[in-house]
Amino acid sequence: MNNFRELKVWQKARVHTKNSYAILKKFPQEELYGLTSQIKRATISITSNIAEGSGRNTDADFSRFLDIALGSCFEVDSQYILALDLEFINETDYQKISSEITEIEKMLIGLINSIRK
Repeated sequence: MNNFRELKVWQKARVHTKNSYAILKKFPQEELYGLTSQIKRATISITSNIAEGSGRNTDADFSRFLDIALGSCFEVDSQYILALDLEFINETDYQKISSEITEIEKMLIGLINSIRK
């Protein structure tokens, strides 16, 4: 069992969630139950799955939850591309959030690979 609070990837994902919420405030009000809600759920899923997996008894279980967190990263990345296409965010905001999510993805892949060895 791991203490998720000590995992750098969880810490980065937590900061990303906070930054994401700040960006989502710029979205149109009519998107509150659409793309905004979907991004919030997917972003929260990253930290939640890292935390839940860290409490599992086996590395296989932990790895499976990290896989789910990684999938949520890809979902968030795709959703922000759509937000850029729809002009809900500008290029600067997109680049910032995209670089954060890419770093989290790389960290998750590294952690998954180290656990599976």
